Amino acid sequence: MEKDIRIDTEFTPNPQSLKFNVSVPVCAHGAVQFASKTEAGKSPLATKLFGIESVKEVMIGPDFVTVTRDSKTPAWGTLIPKISDVIREHVACGGNPKVCQNCAETASPNSEVEKKIIEILNEQIRPALARDGGDVRFCGFENGVVKLHLKGACSGCPSATITLKMGIEAYLKEYIPEVKEVVRV
Repeated sequence: MEKDIRIDTEFTPNPQSLKFNVSVPVCAHGAVQFASKTEAGKSPLATKLFGIESVKEVMIGPDFVTVTRDSKTPAWGTLIPKISDVIREHVACGGNPKVCQNCAETASPNSEVEKKIIEILNEQIRPALARDGGDVRFCGFENGVVKLHLKGACSGCPSATITLKMGIEAYLKEYIPEVKEVVRV
C-alpha cells in the first residue's frame, strides 16, 4: 500500500509554505488549518507534523497538506523528505480522513446573500486557492462587508492582499451587488 501512495511537492506563492499533493484522501471535511501544536491535538497527522523541527503551521486538505516553515529555516531540502515520510506513514497506516470531523470552520449562512457568497467561495474561490496550497474561511457578512480568514499558504503570502482585494473582492462584487468590500480577519 505504501508504494501506491504518491506525494508530490509544489511550491506556493508563499515562499515559507510548500504544498504536498497526496494521491489518496487525507481529510474528508475540506481544509483545516492548525496554527500551533496545541491546535494540532485535533488531528494525529498535524500532531506528527508539528513534531518536525521548523514546522510552524499545517493545513490539511482533501488530498493535500500545506506546511509552513518558520522563517529561520533557510531551505526546504531537509524538511521535504521528513514531511513526506510522516504523511506517507500516516495514510499507509490507516490514517482516517475523517480525523478533522470536529474541525468544520465555515459559518452558517443567515441570509440569501450569505448563501450566494458561500456558494461562490466553495465553487470558484476555494478550488483556485487550493491549487496554491491555501484556503479561505467565510466568517460573516455585515453592512456590505464580507469577512474572510485566509488559511494555509495564503495566510502568510506576500500576495495575500492582492488575492483578497483584486481577486476575491472583485469577483464577489461582480456577481453579488450587495458586496461592497472584502476584509481579512
